[in-house]
Amino acid sequence: MDRDIQKTMKFSLDKDNGKTPKEILLRVYSALREKGYDPVNQIVGYLISGDPTYITSHQNARALIRRLERDELLEELILHYIESNK
Repeated sequence: MDRDIQKTMKFSLDKDNGKTPKEILLRVYSALREKGYDPVNQIVGYLISGDPTYITSHQNARALIRRLERDELLEELILHYIESNK
């Protein structure tokens, strides 16, 4: 492969593979329930502490939730709460 080393290569990483924060939260919630955890408590623990061990690795939930910043998750939760209570 012949590349011009004077040109800048562009690298793009699809951070969330097309999944929205809502989709990620729902998948994580489902994985936590399947493993017998209280999903709300576990997600709150993760959001407060930032410790990914609050989230199960079942169904790749831990890797999924770490694709988003915690502030993005909080924003999604607050927006949903406000929209559903108007």
